[in-house]
Amino acid sequence: MPLPHPPSSNDAQAEIEYLRAEMRKLQSLASLGELMSTATHEFNNVLMTVINYSKLGIRNRDDASRDKALTKILEASERAAKITNTILAQARNRSESMEPTHLGSIINDSLVLLEREMRKYRISIETELDESAPPAFASGNQIQRVLLNLLINARQAMPEGGTILIKLARSSDEQWVELTIRDSGSGIPKAELPHIFDSFFTTKSGPDESGKGGTGLGLAACKEIIDAHDGRIRVQSTVGRGTAFVIRLPIANGQQAAA
Repeated sequence: MPLPHPPSSNDAQAEIEYLRAEMRKLQSLASLGELMSTATHEFNNVLMTVINYSKLGIRNRDDASRDKALTKILEASERAAKITNTILAQARNRSESMEPTHLGSIINDSLVLLEREMRKYRISIETELDESAPPAFASGNQIQRVLLNLLINARQAMPEGGTILIKLARSSDEQWVELTIRDSGSGIPKAELPHIFDSFFTTKSGPDESGKGGTGLGLAACKEIIDAHDGRIRVQSTVGRGTAFVIRLPIANGQQAAA
């Protein structure tokens, strides 16, 4: 599909909006590319498990060894199915448009994709998901991109390992669905907090050994997505104790659900 022609240069505001739209498209493609890269690593890990235990079952003909091999192969295959279903949800089942969206399933799918990475970096994940939390009026794809970005940032803030708490609940005033991502990492200096959502602002020198981070675009893109949802995102941080991002999204009402 050809790209639309940019507006004339004498319409500065329209040109800015055009460029912003093009940047959002590029950010979306970059997020999908990173998601696919993460999923490929996860799937390769599963495949190696299947191959190794298949060889074990072939070499050892006793029932105990074969039962163990078949059990491990079944477990790995079930995990592969979870990964595939998560990617299909991102590419097909979830809409880019705004609709009633259950955030709990998005959280669980994201953790499937990041399980190997978190384990590699000695990150423990704790969840407090209120099953009675109502759906948010949101784009599932876009919110997953925000969540993956914040989880990877949290992991990078804990190079020696640590804990991430993910909490989902209805807000105390019952107008929002509230999502909190809290880490036990290094924290953000007070002087830097006002700038963390600025485009191109970063405290990182570049990508880490996993190839992620350092562009300064991540948090700015997250805020833009949440703002477009008429939501709120705020940060709480203490140096040496960790950081929490709190996202509020509007609860889907009856009219939205029927639309």
